Amino acid sequence: MELSQRVQKLTPSTTLAITAKANELKASGKPVIGLAAGEPDFNTPQNIIDKAFEAVQNGATKYTPSGGMKQLKEAIQKKLKDDNNLDYALNEIMVASGAKHALYNLFQALLDEGDEVIVPIPYWVSYPEQVILAGGNVVYAESDETTEYKVTIDTLNNVKTDKTKALVLTSPSNPSGMVYTKEELQQIADWAVENNIVVVSDEIYETLVYDGEHVSIASFNDEIKALTVVINGVSKSHSMTGWRIGYACGDAKLIKAMTDLSSHSTSNPTTPSQWAAVEAYNGDKTFLNEMNDIFKSRLEEIYPKLLEIPGIQCIKPKGAFYLYPNVSETVKLCGFKNTEDFVTALLEEKLVAVVPGSGFGSPNNIRLSYATDLDSMHEAIKRIKEFVEEKMEK
Repeated sequence: MELSQRVQKLTPSTTLAITAKANELKASGKPVIGLAAGEPDFNTPQNIIDKAFEAVQNGATKYTPSGGMKQLKEAIQKKLKDDNNLDYALNEIMVASGAKHALYNLFQALLDEGDEVIVPIPYWVSYPEQVILAGGNVVYAESDETTEYKVTIDTLNNVKTDKTKALVLTSPSNPSGMVYTKEELQQIADWAVENNIVVVSDEIYETLVYDGEHVSIASFNDEIKALTVVINGVSKSHSMTGWRIGYACGDAKLIKAMTDLSSHSTSNPTTPSQWAAVEAYNGDKTFLNEMNDIFKSRLEEIYPKLLEIPGIQCIKPKGAFYLYPNVSETVKLCGFKNTEDFVTALLEEKLVAVVPGSGFGSPNNIRLSYATDLDSMHEAIKRIKEFVEEKMEK
């Protein structure tokens, strides 16, 4: 059967490929340590689980409106006001089956054939693929250690064209863990308003900031708010990746179009999950600080150990739960041609799974998740160091 040209353009997920190989080794009894995870290693808080069970027992097993039930949209509305100083009407909020789904609907509703979307490097793996599926063209904006993996106005001006429709902005960042400052966001906001460019503000790691503060770019003024689509959800903040609840906030006309897309594809997000998300936003918030403190303590303990590995260069992340070291020198010291070969050999020989940066647009980097226990992290760093030193001796 002939596949469409559209899907043939897609690039398989690097993260999933590494995870599949690691799982295969685990299934054969190998003691693999996985540092490729893109989700917190905690269970969903019990009060949220209990709320979902209660909702099901009370009959919450039917359809809801495609864009989410009113109770959840009201909870999101309150959260945006309290946490982000943002006022959105209910018809400016759409609940989706995860933030990824919200992004997919956004690009489908926003882009025409040939529209350009600026995607800063490094990027989350699904941004380019979703733009391509919507008929858009991806224009990459380079960044590296010298700018802390954050895009600058000069770079944006260099890649902007008459066809530029949107800019994707992620803070805190997956994969780099970098967080834009208020001043940096203000400059980007001014640039977007001046050039009438939509800002897709992915804020899914909002609660996981260890140095500085999270600021939503839409909060500066009405002009940038009108051009911004805020993407968020409960997956990372409340350790609810499998519940599949995300949301988008923005222009009412755009939000309606995104909701209409859901009505013809997924229908509503899962009803019990929506009730769980209501509890996540309206219930006890203790878990947020506890998880944040644990991730921060892991970072403080593991980061210095990572720098002991020969050739490793790594900016200390300020948010999310990833380390994103430049390993170009390490790869050379070990005698490998590229990072992919380094990562593959590391998994096969030392049973440590990390993600090559090529999947994020940075072929000289690897991504390590510290969403795992400290003992495993220490053992993983030990194995990586041994791996490098053994290769250097040959």
